[in-house]
Amino acid sequence: MTKPKLLCLISGGIDSPVAAHLMLTKGYTVEFVNCDLTPVGNDYTRTKIEKLVKQLSKLHKKKLKLTFVEHGKQLVKFYQKLDEKEQKQLCLLCRRRMLKQGQKLAKKINAKALITGENLAQVASQTLDNLYVEDKAVSIPILRPLIGFNKQDIIDIARKIGTYEISIGPGGCCNITPNRPEVRADTTEINRIEKKVSKKY
Repeated sequence: MTKPKLLCLISGGIDSPVAAHLMLTKGYTVEFVNCDLTPVGNDYTRTKIEKLVKQLSKLHKKKLKLTFVEHGKQLVKFYQKLDEKEQKQLCLLCRRRMLKQGQKLAKKINAKALITGENLAQVASQTLDNLYVEDKAVSIPILRPLIGFNKQDIIDIARKIGTYEISIGPGGCCNITPNRPEVRADTTEINRIEKKVSKKY
């Protein structure tokens, strides 16, 4: 039985390449998408992402496809429409838009699920409340192979597969991340804010 194709949202950090590796090891076909943070990201990010996918291609002895999609410019437009209180929701708005873009591409390439490198409560955007609100942004399944791993376990795998040194290099950071991001997201509130930032006025 042929296993379905999956689409991995790869960020350039340590986690997402490891998540993709685990699913590739299980025999799934995996393609990659990066939501390009330009102009709020680092100029090195694109090169880093390409190196990570190249390393996974070498490891798994197959050509792995990578797609870049615009993200940062729209994120700046969102940020400019938020009041001071709403700015703490920016990371959630960012993640939900990434997932929506992932779902859009997944439909084009006939991928049945998204892969992320998220790990429960590792960072602010990955609390249980926030993951729940993120899931509501899309109808496609979201696979999180690292959900219960501790960070050292992930680092150990990254070192073993040759992605760790690439991941810790320059690139991948967003320079408009709020100082105190939301950790207890509410679906009704995030839907209200998304409608606000999506209005053309």
